[in-house]
Amino acid sequence: QLQLVESGGGLVQAGGSLRLSCAASGNIFMINAMGWFRQAPGKQRELVGTITTRGITNYTQSVEGRFTIGRDNAKDGKNTVYLLMNSLKPEDTAVYYCAAAILGTFSYWGQGTQGTVSS
Repeated sequence: QLQLVESGGGLVQAGGSLRLSCAASGNIFMINAMGWFRQAPGKQRELVGTITTRGITNYTQSVEGRFTIGRDNAKDGKNTVYLLMNSLKPEDTAVYYCAAAILGTFSYWGQGTQGTVSS
């Protein structure tokens, strides 16, 4: 079993930055990759980006160059992944979720954290 807990959401003005964190605990050795997703009001959940256990990242086009996914060193049995969001736009407003992929499928999800960008 895995547990994912996000933190770091909040309200920021357009052009500002937010840093979200996702702490994974439990059987973290099972994880193949971590992903960040978001869901804006009235829209479907979309993939923001992913990071593999080797540190390879991929991003959706709308955030390329503005968002960065990285990993902090494992500590206390937890594996933490962050999403650094720069040059934020009002259309980035969403609930952001982290997820853990096991055997290529995102099977474990965090509770979500709200990120709001004001114009």
